[in-house]
Amino acid sequence: MATVASNVYFLLLLSLLRERFEAAFANQITLGASLSPTIHPTSWRSSSGRFAFGFYQQGNGFKVGIWLFGDDATNTIVWTSNRDEPPVSSSSRLFLTRNGEILLQIGPRQEKRIAHSDNGTVHSASLLDSGNLVLQDRSSNILWQSFDYPTDTILGGQVLRTGDRLLSSSSNTNQSSGRFQLKMQDDGNLVMYPAYPSTTPSDAYWATMTVNGAGSKFYLSLENTSPYLRILDANRSNTVIWEPNDTDLSTSSSNGNNTIYRAAIDYNGVFRVYAHFDDKNGKRQARSVWSALDVCDVKNFCGFNSYCTYIDDKPFCDCLPGTDYIDQSQNNLGCVRNFSDVGCRNGGDNTDLYSMFGMSSMSWSDAPYFEEPIPEEDCQSSCLKDCYCGAAIYKDERCGKQKLPLRYVRRQTQGSSYTIYFKVGKVSLKSNSTSSFIPEPPIKTTSKKAILLITLLILGFAILLCSAIAISGHLIYRIGILSYKRLLEVGDLGLNEGITLRLFSYNELKKATNGFKQELGKGSFGSVYKGSLDKGRRLIAVKRLEKLVEEGEREFQAEMRAIGKTHHKNLVRLLGYCAEGSKRLLVFEYMSGGSLEKLIFGDSTRRPDWDQRRRIALDIAKGLLYLHEECGAPIIHCDIKPQNILMDEFWTAKISDFGLAKLLMPDQTRTFTVVRGTRGYLAPEWQKNTPITVKTDVYSYGIMLLEILFCRRNMVITVSHPEQVVLSTWVCNCFVRRELKKLVIGEEVDNTLLENMVKVGLWCIQDEPFLRPSMKSVVLMLEGITDVAIPPCPSPDSM
Repeated sequence: MATVASNVYFLLLLSLLRERFEAAFANQITLGASLSPTIHPTSWRSSSGRFAFGFYQQGNGFKVGIWLFGDDATNTIVWTSNRDEPPVSSSSRLFLTRNGEILLQIGPRQEKRIAHSDNGTVHSASLLDSGNLVLQDRSSNILWQSFDYPTDTILGGQVLRTGDRLLSSSSNTNQSSGRFQLKMQDDGNLVMYPAYPSTTPSDAYWATMTVNGAGSKFYLSLENTSPYLRILDANRSNTVIWEPNDTDLSTSSSNGNNTIYRAAIDYNGVFRVYAHFDDKNGKRQARSVWSALDVCDVKNFCGFNSYCTYIDDKPFCDCLPGTDYIDQSQNNLGCVRNFSDVGCRNGGDNTDLYSMFGMSSMSWSDAPYFEEPIPEEDCQSSCLKDCYCGAAIYKDERCGKQKLPLRYVRRQTQGSSYTIYFKVGKVSLKSNSTSSFIPEPPIKTTSKKAILLITLLILGFAILLCSAIAISGHLIYRIGILSYKRLLEVGDLGLNEGITLRLFSYNELKKATNGFKQELGKGSFGSVYKGSLDKGRRLIAVKRLEKLVEEGEREFQAEMRAIGKTHHKNLVRLLGYCAEGSKRLLVFEYMSGGSLEKLIFGDSTRRPDWDQRRRIALDIAKGLLYLHEECGAPIIHCDIKPQNILMDEFWTAKISDFGLAKLLMPDQTRTFTVVRGTRGYLAPEWQKNTPITVKTDVYSYGIMLLEILFCRRNMVITVSHPEQVVLSTWVCNCFVRRELKKLVIGEEVDNTLLENMVKVGLWCIQDEPFLRPSMKSVVLMLEGITDVAIPPCPSPDSM
């Protein structure tokens, strides 16, 4: 072991001397030099030409980083600056300034610092043949180096010191921070975790188990000339305390001096060592020479409510029983329930609505929230009666119950496995019919009498069907004539033919509302009254448009077109309308919970608790997602605010008041229109005479999300400190200072969830529409399926 340590120490010293030599003779980048993404050269190269630093393309924009040249278009990104910032445009510039800083200029007065020195005067910069970008003084001493700030990769000669970590990329084509991390811990243990904030030691899925206690300095090293990884103890003469099994790397010897080695945590969470070399034909090749574990052993490789398995030796994420993919094109994003979930209503005992479905040869790495020693058949019934239980595992004569979302599940073909029982709803969200995961066997009949009986039944059914069609045809004809006469009386409203709503007479609605006696609310174009149909069995809300005939007619037409063909559980349903002469009325389902405005700004004793507020915000986001992406043609609501969110008896939030909505063509993404909406919720683009997109609704939603979280209006004059006048400004300042608890005094909240939801709100109210997330991204972030990056604070002028 002492001989190995001395050899490693010698190699590290040789690597340091080599870098000093390279820095003295490499292609120097002089002060004042600059790069552009579209003007040659777009990068600065190392002396050998193997590495380059500059602009590389990501999506429709550009990022700044270092890459290793491969064959054709297979360049490998090894380092990215400001990786979680959005890509920059083609007008950006990269400078090595006269002050010795590498700056990225995004706009006329917007700059990002890439590299600078605090301990000396910079004379030049160089990209070394090791892939290390350095700033150096006149004596070629390194004042700053990219090797000290790794992203997802370490290169030959680079080390990962105590406390440092590698964070995976989002995908092969997106270098922003991903879902997995590799950390060099203070005790010398190299560990891989999922990269979400609430990670605990039980979430680790791979470790070197080299726990040596505190007080030492450890680092992970990758050699320059061989694919060997080693963990060394700097306080004990660089003693090697871990290295992979020699047999793992015995066939991975160097292919000559041109071989470059790198170790990276891939986007799928696997830590690998790669060799890049030239084959016999001089073609650049890359291959993995060592892997820490299999993909299915990575916790959270498959998203929530899915499990990992192998198909043709390739990892694949499949949905657990009772769930469907969030995105069919990306199966590792996870799954969501495809049946109605009543939760803990009615005291939690809803056993008639669920059944248990078992899957064998499974393994689970997540800890149960409850465990008890009971028989296996009792384990299933216990989960069925528990409204919090999503699945049950029976192992070692103990029953463990798991809450949703379910995670860390895989199909285990070898080794220890067991059966897992999943709670599955009997009513599907798609068809509202009873679901059956185990089809009944078909009935086979060979009797001649049975065949004759079936034939007679079919003939009889055919005769009855023909008779029914004839009678129905006659009735439809008569009804059509009556409807045509009614339409001639009412007149042509110019509505789309696809709107199929009940047509009420004015007298019907006057009777249903008892002469428009009980007023529920008043808007700019009329009032809303409470009524009932079917002898009081069905409550309704009737909106009577009575002010400003021309504008009221326009609002009537807009609401009919916007929601006449929509149907979603988070949109207030339009049941019918009345159009007699100048009378215009709309009939909606009745929402007994009132408006969200009264709920969050009214009596503090009725305000929803933290979990209810989170669910309300998610309900509204799902409703907007339906309007923006799931309708036949996108709909921009244009007036999202708490007054236009109504609540049913279960406090399910539904979007209402489509009088200002703007419909787009199926292939249209933006439009011009007059300013519409409510002051305080208007996106900045309304004032700039720029095209309006669905992102205007995202801005209004962001303002409202912050109001929901803190039960306070966005603008309040009577406050103790000027900073608190505008809620969004106050929230952003508290977020930057990590003082969000000031905003939720007296409430028990999950700090991580609160911070994530605040980040979502701040992303939604960004000044530039392209920086705001889509509503689909908002839903995924609120559900905890995707991570939320740290947002910049919006401009105070726009809030």
